[in-house]
Amino acid sequence: MITRLSQLFLRTLRDDPADAEVASHKLLVRAGYVRRIAPGVYSWLPLGLRVLREVERVVREEMNAIGAQEISLPALLPRDPYETTNRWTEYGDGLFRLQDRKGADYLLGPTHEELFALTVKGEYNSYKDLPVTLYQIQTKYRDEERPRAGILRGREFIMKDSYSFDLDDDGLKASYEAHRDAYQRIFARLAVKYVIVAATSGAMGGSASEEFLAESEIGEDTYVRCIESGYAANVEAVVTTAPPAIPFDDAPEAVVHDTPDTPTIATLVDWANSALDREVTAADTLKNVLVKLHHPDGNTELLGIGVPGDREVDEKRLGAALEPAAFELLTEDDFKANPFLVKGYIGPKGLQDNGVRYLVDPRIVSGTRWITGADAPGRHVVDLVAGRDFTPDGTIEAAEVRDGDPSPDGRGPLVAARGIEIGHIFQLGQKYTDAFEVDVLGESGKPVRLTMGSYGVGVSRLVAVIAEQQHDDKGLRWPAEVAPFDVHVVIANKDEGAREGAEQLAADLDLAGLEVVLDDRKSSPGVKFKDSELIGVPLIVVVGRGWAEGKVEIRDRFTGASDEVAAAEW
Repeated sequence: MITRLSQLFLRTLRDDPADAEVASHKLLVRAGYVRRIAPGVYSWLPLGLRVLREVERVVREEMNAIGAQEISLPALLPRDPYETTNRWTEYGDGLFRLQDRKGADYLLGPTHEELFALTVKGEYNSYKDLPVTLYQIQTKYRDEERPRAGILRGREFIMKDSYSFDLDDDGLKASYEAHRDAYQRIFARLAVKYVIVAATSGAMGGSASEEFLAESEIGEDTYVRCIESGYAANVEAVVTTAPPAIPFDDAPEAVVHDTPDTPTIATLVDWANSALDREVTAADTLKNVLVKLHHPDGNTELLGIGVPGDREVDEKRLGAALEPAAFELLTEDDFKANPFLVKGYIGPKGLQDNGVRYLVDPRIVSGTRWITGADAPGRHVVDLVAGRDFTPDGTIEAAEVRDGDPSPDGRGPLVAARGIEIGHIFQLGQKYTDAFEVDVLGESGKPVRLTMGSYGVGVSRLVAVIAEQQHDDKGLRWPAEVAPFDVHVVIANKDEGAREGAEQLAADLDLAGLEVVLDDRKSSPGVKFKDSELIGVPLIVVVGRGWAEGKVEIRDRFTGASDEVAAAEW
């Protein structure tokens, strides 16, 4: 069936939407693919829905190819299963929670581990039924605090989530690798440039975890890689290599100094370089940051975190290290309620003397010497030695990761880049099957607890990612695999013969099995050409002045190349 632009529900825009920050958002709105309804909530118009369905098709084909079976579970979910796994609380403000008319609690599903585990528990009871992998392509909901970038980071989005159930860890590893390979085929077919990085499991739980990140300067995820070794990881998953401990038998005694007006690392370094007989940099200072933890059981806790003074605390790394607890920085009221906390002059001694747990960066090993707060206004202590003058309660991965840091595999320096998460795979293990006692009768006649994997692909996000990676200054450029149409036929003049020829050409292409859009509007050729470039169909056929000589112009939207050919040959 030929789609006619004169009848298509489409309105292109010449100006960027006021709220759009990134290219994909601007172009998808301008080209009439999506429209904003509310912050983080978008409607899919005919062109956008065509691309979305093509992405779904690719994902579905590759999932079916590894033996996964598609089902569909509700998005409106009861509270009880999420209470069982404690994720009703752990998800914090990220859940959309609601009540029915009788006061029963529900949520809009952000992910479905609980429901898939219960579904398998209700249907299978023998080892002969296993292994099994189930998946769905479904709308998910997360109450993003700051939805941005159009459909890249929304509150409502479409995701493929699949779940493998195996009898043992070897089976889980095989299922995990099958998904890993399928994802690589999916992203190759979609022409997405991506990297695979080690990741943390977060609220999902489990052990092994990898993210697929689309390469993009506007990505919210920072990852690092080692060019020499191929190591790659999300910054939350980078494990700092701790230096060896240093003997401190001959280290000088720690001395408290008056250091007026030195509440920052910069002012402290200036004081030290004028008052001490050695060169001091920010890396010689110990920065102590206080946060307030909110544990899932409702309890709160003060926590002190020590990092080298030349590094900032990375809130994403800190959040990942503290999960499932949530954290917030201390307020003025918190400092007033804890007078032993002297802002700008906090030290390890004051924290530990007052029962505050104190975790440090792995670089702060025994024997390292530090300049840090002395727990009194305008006072710092010099030559405070870890392992002699204070003993941390443990280590924490909270400091920023920087270009040039050594790779955890010891084979070269790290370089940082940004990406957009498009897929995440987890070896969950038995977190959810333990919670719901998902057992089958094993070959030995004894119950076997199943082990799970969880695997997600951001289907609607992929539409934006492709648009972000595949566009130019004229508009979108869809890969053939997901383009809304195969061919865009443009009638470029008012000659009746050219119009009839374009109609016939479109009909022939349709009969050949191609998806055709025909611009039969009475707009000017300039408007039609601009729209064809904005919409981004890979191949544009222009029927214009050359038709009288039996010729048409073929334009390649990707390369920008054009060629005049005989219509009969094309």
